[in-house]
Amino acid sequence: MTTSASTIPASQIQYTLGELMVAAAAREIADGEVVFVGMRLPLIAFVVAKKTHAPNAIGLFENGVIRATPAPELIYTMADPPNILGATQCLDMLGVMSLLQSGRVHMGFLGAAEVDRFGNLNSTEVRGSKGLTRLPGSGGACDIASLAQRFVVLLEHSKQRLPERVSYVTSPGNGDGAGWRKRTGLPRGGPSAVITTKAVLRFGDDGEAYLASVHPGVEAGDAIRNTGWKLKVGAEVTTTVEPSAAELKAIREYDKDGFWTK
Repeated sequence: MTTSASTIPASQIQYTLGELMVAAAAREIADGEVVFVGMRLPLIAFVVAKKTHAPNAIGLFENGVIRATPAPELIYTMADPPNILGATQCLDMLGVMSLLQSGRVHMGFLGAAEVDRFGNLNSTEVRGSKGLTRLPGSGGACDIASLAQRFVVLLEHSKQRLPERVSYVTSPGNGDGAGWRKRTGLPRGGPSAVITTKAVLRFGDDGEAYLASVHPGVEAGDAIRNTGWKLKVGAEVTTTVEPSAAELKAIREYDKDGFWTK
């Protein structure tokens, strides 16, 4: 996904919206966890987590690569040579995806064209003023959403991207509410957070998203107005924690030219 090139003023340092989202995403990774990393902002989030609070996290890539350390330089696709160099293992797709079925994957990062109020994802097709637009589809997203212990989504915050109900369920979240995953036969998991360009949404016991924090400079009302349903508000809406000096150092040393973060 693309992020604003403008910077957000902080008390002592400036950072981009992309860097803020990366820092927020990195904090979703706990030390020692096995995480489907993916590309773009989640890739940098894995690097930040490894270099700050989660040195023992393990990164998985859908093409079969497993890394205990980030690639030595920025990568643009999962199959780039730096992602192979020094990898812990290079398996086939079946080998790495089987870790999901056995319940050994703690978290997966996902992107989508649409995410709805119950955390269902659409990356298959959308309907707009110009008719139907076909999208790439699931890839491994449905597997991750179905079988990881939890998943986190990153996307732009707008009514179009956050409809009340996705136009096509590519990857399941909480279906139609609490208990849906269990009734459907999914053994675990579900959405834990949606990190947008305006806010962080989390999910209650009813399976529905609620506003947990807004990014610095964003009013809660702005996030609510730009959501395609009547967004619930958490008991205490906080301000998303700004990137620390250590987090920004890790981001900028890895993504030197801001290819993914600016």
